[in-house]
Amino acid sequence: LGYVLLPPFLQRQSWVYRQMRAAGLKPGALSPQVLLTHLARVYGNIFSFFIGHHQVVVLSDFHTVREALVQQAEVFSDRPRLPLVSLITKEKGIVFAHYGPVWRQQRKFSHATLRHFGLGKLSLEPKIIEEFNYVKEEMQEHGGAPFNPFPIVNNAISNIICSLCLGQRFDYTNSEFKKMLHFMSRGLEISLNSQVLLVNICSWLYYLPFGPFKELRQIEKDITTFLKKIIKDHRESLDGEHPQDFIDMYLLHMEEEKKNNSKSSFNEDYLFYILGDLFIAGTDTTTNSLLWCLLYMALHPDVQEKVHEEIQRVIGRDRAPSLTDKVQMPYTEATIMEVQRLTVVVPLSIPHMTSEETVLQGYAIPKGTVVVPNLWAIHRDPAIWEKPEDFCPSRFLDDQGQLIKKEIFIPFGIGKRVCMGEQLAKMELFLMFVSLMQSFTFSLPEDSKQPILTGRFGLTLAPHPFNIIASKR
Repeated sequence: LGYVLLPPFLQRQSWVYRQMRAAGLKPGALSPQVLLTHLARVYGNIFSFFIGHHQVVVLSDFHTVREALVQQAEVFSDRPRLPLVSLITKEKGIVFAHYGPVWRQQRKFSHATLRHFGLGKLSLEPKIIEEFNYVKEEMQEHGGAPFNPFPIVNNAISNIICSLCLGQRFDYTNSEFKKMLHFMSRGLEISLNSQVLLVNICSWLYYLPFGPFKELRQIEKDITTFLKKIIKDHRESLDGEHPQDFIDMYLLHMEEEKKNNSKSSFNEDYLFYILGDLFIAGTDTTTNSLLWCLLYMALHPDVQEKVHEEIQRVIGRDRAPSLTDKVQMPYTEATIMEVQRLTVVVPLSIPHMTSEETVLQGYAIPKGTVVVPNLWAIHRDPAIWEKPEDFCPSRFLDDQGQLIKKEIFIPFGIGKRVCMGEQLAKMELFLMFVSLMQSFTFSLPEDSKQPILTGRFGLTLAPHPFNIIASKR
């Protein structure tokens, strides 16, 4: 069965649990990234356990992760062949596809095309600022009353991906759009349900006609229908001279490839899985990062006040922020980085897999081993960060108040599988965060409980649901 699938009463008898209880911890109540961080303190920065018959090796410090993912990148860049992942993604797309020539072609094309439509460039700014205006309107409607910021932020971030990939944005009241966002969020949640994870042991469980298995298959079907209809519409209205978005560029490239290579990996099926990756990865991660930023500002009014002062000094109240302001706003950027450090949105990265047998820091690691880089542990390592549990933006500033770039700060991962949307996420976070801070002061309702800052673990780390008050500045 492996350690992770042992019944709880047997896990509780283990030496690990006894050690952790002796230290005053409740292992069963800990999020996976926190539990693995505590296990690293017992077993060292490289340790392993089994999930069923799959051996998992956890890397918990920066130097080990860098040695594996950068210095031995060719060996550590594959993805695990887990039945659940294979059934949902068909091992296509960018995020979960296997490392090799096809993945390299698809990623290179996708990255170049996103850059063509503004990734990392000032030309994308107006779309992000335009989307913020809708966010502002929505938040102002609540007056001084508490509200849940998740749907508003989620809609906005998803619409920026929509403008890049689909050439359009959706109104926040669009029922089909709202359903898709819910399906994507719910699908990620179900995929990490302990019952659904059993599909990795017995793949036929995926087809059970009840419970989370049935719900996951229905979500997959609905998302497929939504995206395939959009691809069909693009194919019918395609203008070869004036491609409008990612889908148009992909379809044109696909036709070009077919002329020269009948076995090309570029086809509508692969496009569908890339779109799924861009939507889910591009929406969920940045949404949660921005929600964490709002929560930490509400919890630390002194930091929020310093951010307000810097925005007032550099931008003022009326002008929209620009990426060119970044260089003059080190404290604001340090604040975003400190939130990312404490809340690493993909805390255990996306699992890697060794493509051949190798040796890492004296340990023999067999071919086909699942490798989990614990980014949460790296960003809270007391050997690297002074008082790692404290929220302290000034740790990213030097004596002159200028930003310090730290090699050990890797919220987007490192190596060949580093997040393709890193530049987009940084643009969105800076422009959206500054726009929100320019317009509002955020606080928690007086009767609210102290939030749990270890978050809700899914594929990404989301804050527990919270209400917030946005007071107009």
